[in-house]
This record gives sequence, C-alpha cells and structure tokens, in this order.
Amino acid sequence: MDAERITKPLLAWYSTHFRPLPWRVDATPYHVWISEIMLQQTRIEAVIPYYHRFIAALPDVHALAEIDTESLLKLWEGLGYYSRARNLQKAAQTMVQLYDGDLPPDYDKLRTLPGIGDYTAGAIASIAFSIPAPAVDGNVMRVLARLTGDNTDVLSTAGKKKFTDLTWQLIPERQPGRFNQALMELGETVCLPAGTPKCHTCPLRHECVAFREGLTQHLPVRIKKTKRRVEQHAVAVVIANSTPPSVLLHKRAETGLLAGMWEFPHTLSESPLDALPDPVKTVCTNAEALPVCKHLFSHIEWRMAGAQYRIQTPVTLPADYVFASLEDLQSVYPLPGAFRRYTEIVSKLLVKEI
Repeated sequence: MDAERITKPLLAWYSTHFRPLPWRVDATPYHVWISEIMLQQTRIEAVIPYYHRFIAALPDVHALAEIDTESLLKLWEGLGYYSRARNLQKAAQTMVQLYDGDLPPDYDKLRTLPGIGDYTAGAIASIAFSIPAPAVDGNVMRVLARLTGDNTDVLSTAGKKKFTDLTWQLIPERQPGRFNQALMELGETVCLPAGTPKCHTCPLRHECVAFREGLTQHLPVRIKKTKRRVEQHAVAVVIANSTPPSVLLHKRAETGLLAGMWEFPHTLSESPLDALPDPVKTVCTNAEALPVCKHLFSHIEWRMAGAQYRIQTPVTLPADYVFASLEDLQSVYPLPGAFRRYTEIVSKLLVKEI
C-alpha cells in the first residue's frame, strides 16, 4: 500500500473537517491524557461536560495526585468504569515521584504508567509530543479493515497486531498526531459501524477495497466470544424522616466491581430487606414497589427491582452505611450510573420533603 496515497488526502480532509473538541483546541499532554482515558468506552458527547468539570477541579497532575479518592470518584460519577479514575490518580502520583509532575515524552515510559496501554500511549505520544506512534482503537481498525478489505477479526489479538503493524507503515514522521486523529475522526464521523458508512464523503473511497467491492456491510469482522451473565438484584431504598430527610447508602468494598463507590443496598436474594443491616431492617415500614431497571457492565447485566421503605426512629449503623441528605447525595457520595434511575427517584422525593 502506498502510504502517501492514504496520508495526503486524509490529512487534507482532516484540516477542514476536524471537530474543535476542547482537548484538541488546547492539546497539552495533561489534557490529551485525561481526554483519552475518559473516551475509553464512552461517547464524545457524554465526555465533554465531564472533561470540562474535571479540568476545572483538577487542572494539573499535582492536583490529581493529591485529591482524596472519594472526591475523585464523585467527579467521575456517571462516567462508569471507575478503575479508570483510580488508575489516573495512581499514574499522576507516579509522575510526581518520577517526572516532576509531567507526562514523560517517551512512548515506552508512558506505557508503564497505570491505566495507559498501547493505544493511549500512542495517542499521547503522537498528539502531545509529535512522536510517530500508532493509536489503534476500534474506529481505526474499522477504517483499516474496510480500506484493505481485511476480514481478520478485529476483536482478536491477531487482528489488533495486524492493524497496528499497518498503522506503523502508514504513520508519517511529520504530523503523526494529526494523522492518528484524522483516522479516528474518519471512523467516528464517516466510516461508521453497522453497515452505514458515508462513503460518498470519504477522502479514501478511491483507495478503499470495501467500497470498491461492496463489502462495507460485512467489514470489519467482530467475533464476540462471551455473553454477559445476568444477575437479579433486589434494591432497598430506605428514607429516614430526619431533618433534613435522608436516604440510606452503603459503601462497597475497596476491591472488585465499583470499588469504593456508594450505592443503595441491594442483594441477589428476592427480598430487598435481605440487603439491609439488622438495625435498619427491623424498623422499616411502608414498603412501596420500585420500578424495574437494568444496567450493563462489560461482563454482567444487573436486572434490578425492589422496594422503598420508611424509618421513623434513629438507628445505629454499621461503619459502611450512612444516611445521606439530598445535598450529600449531590456533592459528597459518588454513586455509580447503575443506580441512576433510583437516584433520580430519591432526589425528587427528598426535594418534596425538604
């Protein structure tokens, strides 16, 4: 493949079609890093408000390294995949210790930092430091698979290696960051998934095997190997008639899924009461059914239903439980997106009772 026949029209297209995203407008190494971590498994439109809020609260590596974990998770609340936030802080602390609070301008050193894999290291190295290194994500592999007519499974290790090797052949010494961003942008806005690419606007259509041979609906090949495990959860929402009114929260363990996050008590049994500590369970009254909700993790599907209860008398709680007011719910305790629907219900209820 003639690299210049790809890079030249691609870069020309990008110069007039790129979106002025905030981390592109001000592409410091820190900004590029934060944006790339946030964009993992998350749509650009969802990331933008989180990015602005995060950068305003934590403008540099030192601030990120020093913030307490609960406040960090509260900033991340709703973005999901909370290990990303924890790894951000671990990496920031390493940068403070080893690199005076800066991201190292070196692909291999970036690759050793927590939460930074091949793709993220390549994105930071190329965009922030102009180091020729590939940044191969799902969008890029889709573009390359169609461009070359390659039916290698993009979810396989062999597929990732094959398309990464191809990117190494294509990436220019000059403007490697623009090249990587152009490939990503093409995949995000033109070479769309699900057989609906906008081929008539693609700057590479004359070089594209899939376009020429009518294969765009068949490429890339993605072979999923596992199904999500389904879990039935009974959720207990307990409202205390305190001043101000408050809701019972439980803190998850510091390891495992949603580590260190707060949640409404829930259980895999059929009874929501089984999720509650004994001092609360014995004084709950006025059970009202909660709506059925579900949340998808990468490997598990939670199907949730349960009940809302009231308690009138003060109770002594175990150390990993707390009653939270509406203000606390909004600003102190980080709750995962899995409980978003119940958080909305509780917030409206507490507003009415204040």
